[in-house]
Amino acid sequence: MKNATFRQLRVFNAVARHLSFAKAAETLHVSAPAITMQIKELEAAVGMPLFERQGRKVSLTTSGEYMLVYARKMLALLKDAEDAAARLQRIETGKLTIGMVDTTTYFIPALLSKFLKEHEGIEVVLNVGNRSELVQWLQNSEVDIAIMGSPPSEIPTRAEPFAANPLVFVASPDHPLASESGLLAEDLRQQSFIVREPGSGTRSAMEAFFTQARLQPRFTMELKSNDAIKQAVKANLGLSFLSLHTIGLELQTQHLCVLKVKGAPIVRAWHVVHTLSKLLSPAAEAFRYFVLEHAEADLAAQFGELR
Repeated sequence: MKNATFRQLRVFNAVARHLSFAKAAETLHVSAPAITMQIKELEAAVGMPLFERQGRKVSLTTSGEYMLVYARKMLALLKDAEDAAARLQRIETGKLTIGMVDTTTYFIPALLSKFLKEHEGIEVVLNVGNRSELVQWLQNSEVDIAIMGSPPSEIPTRAEPFAANPLVFVASPDHPLASESGLLAEDLRQQSFIVREPGSGTRSAMEAFFTQARLQPRFTMELKSNDAIKQAVKANLGLSFLSLHTIGLELQTQHLCVLKVKGAPIVRAWHVVHTLSKLLSPAAEAFRYFVLEHAEADLAAQFGELR
């Protein structure tokens, strides 16, 4: 593998992550043929195929799975070296990769816009996933900073809370429970619930609520985005459990309502997270400080009246 290049390893990592040559090309802002060429050259350097291709379906070979572990380690070491050099120079430039759960897309972009006005030399890449994906990205050093709810217990991290995250039960205003007050968990037993996929922090919080109440809710629909869930709830297909930070517009327009359930809202915290083993670049440190100093006030200004 002595002739493999870091560019080839980055391409390999992108294809392995998306299991798609086209999506990897889009992520890296290059053409699909360029991706194919880099993978072929890396496979020639390794001496083994890294992917199996059946039409548009792409999967890692056993060799590819082993090589991916080492490729990610090498890319992580290179990023650490670049960050260390930047720290020595005390420059706030270069690429900052932020991982964020879907719910934070309702407020982090506005915060990021303010940050970039003060730090114009930084290039930002945003990766959006559920909690499980963020933990994996942190572990593989694929992101510098993560913005998430429940911090990882699976890996050693520094997790700093920066704002409250109220989680509420929501319904269509036309739902029979919408006008009820003093609802108990038992009143939700027979209701249909539209939920996020396993691995989502919001779903984990809802499951913990029902476990404490010793109830098994009825999950009738599973969707991978908050926007899709909100549309389904608007259509009165069931109830859901969402962060208050995702439904500000719908509450103002009265397309959704918050159910008055005893024990809710469940207030968790938003955290800015990085692994303890990672030496943050000046760019990452600057963003971390910015979130800790400004995010709570921004959230209060944007969503405070909803409380």
